[in-house]
Amino acid sequence: MREAIGGTWITQLIIVFIFVFVAFLALSMNYSKAFRVKNVTLSLVEKNEGITNTTIERINNYLTYTGYTTKGKCSKGMYGISDLENINYTKIDKYNKNNKFYYCISKVKSGTTNFQNRAYYKIKLFFKFNLPVVGDIFTFNIDGQTKDIIYPADGDCDKKSTGIKCTK
Repeated sequence: MREAIGGTWITQLIIVFIFVFVAFLALSMNYSKAFRVKNVTLSLVEKNEGITNTTIERINNYLTYTGYTTKGKCSKGMYGISDLENINYTKIDKYNKNNKFYYCISKVKSGTTNFQNRAYYKIKLFFKFNLPVVGDIFTFNIDGQTKDIIYPADGDCDKKSTGIKCTK
């Protein structure tokens, strides 16, 4: 009888170990996919030298192509994209801060006296920690920022611009 109880205990221990290993594998795969998507998104913004309608359209096409479906909450002051089929973005304020968006963008002025038009962009994407049997457990943020862009394509930070406005 003692051997039967010991065998059952070891079998349960192996099952728990396999479950933990699968959870770690699922987490690392989801994180690496989201990290890759974030890097491509940042490179699209840098290649287009700012946020324009073309940039948002290319980002949305890429996210649709990769099967990106995770939504999350944006910080106040950022711009959120809630529909990958359109190029519309929404400024996050106290009224819509609880809405869910595919990704968030903000433009930050980083100019000096020599380069007053310099700015960089912060991007926030989301990824889910989901297990094959259990389903979605948590949603995490992945933040990134571009290099400084001296003359952003979406306009000057101090003047009226055509795209996303700067925060100082």
